[in-house]
Amino acid sequence: MIDRRRLLISAAAGAAAVAAGPVIAFARDADGELDALLSRWFDEDIEDSPESATNLGLDRGERAHLASKLSDRSAAAWQDDRIRALNRWRTLQAFDQGALSEAGRINHAVAAFRAETAATGAGFDYGSTMGGGRMGPYLVNQLTGAYFTVPDFLDTQHRVEDRDGAEAFLARLAAFAPSVDAETERVRADAGKGVVPPDFILDLTSGQLNALAAQPAGDMAMIRTLERKAAALGLSGYGDRAAALVEAEVKPALARQIAAFETLRPRAVHDASVRRLPEGEAFYAHALKHWTTTTLSADEIHRIGLEQVAEISASIDAILKAQGRSEGTVGQRIDALNRDPAQLWPDTDAGKVALIESLNRQVQALKPRLPEVFGRLPRADVEVRRVPPAIEAGAPGGYYQGPPLDGSRPGAYYINLRSTTNWPKFALPTLTYHEASPGHHLQVALQRETDTLPPYRRANGFSAYNEGWALYAEAVAADDLDVYADDPLGRVGFLMSYLFRAVRLVVDTGMHHHGWSRERAVEYMAASGAKPLNAANSEINRYVSMPGQACAYKIGHTVIARLRAEAAARPGFDLRDFHDRVLVNGSAPLAVLEQLMRA
Repeated sequence: MIDRRRLLISAAAGAAAVAAGPVIAFARDADGELDALLSRWFDEDIEDSPESATNLGLDRGERAHLASKLSDRSAAAWQDDRIRALNRWRTLQAFDQGALSEAGRINHAVAAFRAETAATGAGFDYGSTMGGGRMGPYLVNQLTGAYFTVPDFLDTQHRVEDRDGAEAFLARLAAFAPSVDAETERVRADAGKGVVPPDFILDLTSGQLNALAAQPAGDMAMIRTLERKAAALGLSGYGDRAAALVEAEVKPALARQIAAFETLRPRAVHDASVRRLPEGEAFYAHALKHWTTTTLSADEIHRIGLEQVAEISASIDAILKAQGRSEGTVGQRIDALNRDPAQLWPDTDAGKVALIESLNRQVQALKPRLPEVFGRLPRADVEVRRVPPAIEAGAPGGYYQGPPLDGSRPGAYYINLRSTTNWPKFALPTLTYHEASPGHHLQVALQRETDTLPPYRRANGFSAYNEGWALYAEAVAADDLDVYADDPLGRVGFLMSYLFRAVRLVVDTGMHHHGWSRERAVEYMAASGAKPLNAANSEINRYVSMPGQACAYKIGHTVIARLRAEAAARPGFDLRDFHDRVLVNGSAPLAVLEQLMRA
């Protein structure tokens, strides 16, 4: 929680300085004022989110106390966040920008977008709507909630470098049950307002909760990791102590959450759309703005999706015909390719290990070629890892975890291997270019290593920019580095990635704006060839729980690709320079990026 006394002292000191200003007659340092304001907000946010402090490597020194805490997930903390969001937006609106430098105006524009969307989100009296994490209408679902995030966080991010780190792990584990209970109470409160997840989301979430609760504590990945790290330090007994905490405190809290979901089940409907919720249409409009950082309407996004699906399908059709695959629709031919035994890794533990090893080799093979198209490259390396099996049923297909600000650990790209049949060999390379380099890892790691950016910008992130860059980076690998020169099916895999993201525009807006059923969305995705039926089911469930998020990818890519086309049409275009200019200011709302690139 925020140290209110310290903040009051800081505010009083600031007021004294302002009062002294006219007497001393210093010129106004607008950049310094804004930087002090945004730095203070960043400090407040880090204090309120110990997990972010650990992720960024900031839970050391004066912030070492955060290494033993978890975020406050209570309704009272949420109400405080809503008030703070409104106050911050008012403060930025009132800030006089006239004396800001160019760098100051960028800082203000980035902060203003975040503050405005958070203030809008604060107006919704349910869910998680103010940004940060996985914004959506259902606080606990198959993709998020303490039960989902805390075990993975403790397993992959919490540091155990000494006895203090091991003790901090136990302290966080002790805070796990209260976190679950706090969310259970908020789930019940939201249900009282008419916010109940659809039946299929409830069932999937309950299944994951039951699986975690049924797992022997000693077999949990986070407990095994603690025991292994502690033993390497010559410390004993920590695995047993952690397992005892799980059995005595965590599992009863999970049982209470499971019971809450069971009581909600008879009230659940099958309607996938967010429109049925309180202020549902306004919620979806807010979600689209939050995730895409644009003012595009649902109708506009739907139309863009349909146009791009047709265009990309035609390109895939031409390649498949050239390969002698001409019978059936594009979707049917892709489906046959997806099921081709020659394209599948064995769906066994050994096959999954071999798949991960092949992806790590791919990352290293591309590394020497990156200077051909980038002037600046990150120092941090990236590793490919498997999504923990305990959460893979509801987890996305792949995701990236950035290195901390201090570079003390590498970036990590996690791939979901619940079934290797979801990842035919011809489609895997482009996913790796998306999640690792030149995609997420290159962009995020470079941003976090850029000392000329203030910490609140180095730690900043907007989905449309980040995901748009990663999708654009797939084309850098495919077209600028020509990685598929002798691999036409690999190029089909690349185009399928773009088709998949275009299909997302159609199905997300289809469900939440046009009233499509979940089944219609699944059928559309599978029929297009964007994903096999199994994976399409999982993907559509994701869009139901996080409305609008799936639209960030292709909208972001479309904007960056358009900016490149505009730059390339001007004399003296240099690709390395273009990339460096897109990346130099870190993640930003697309509207801000467009202004910067066109200046």
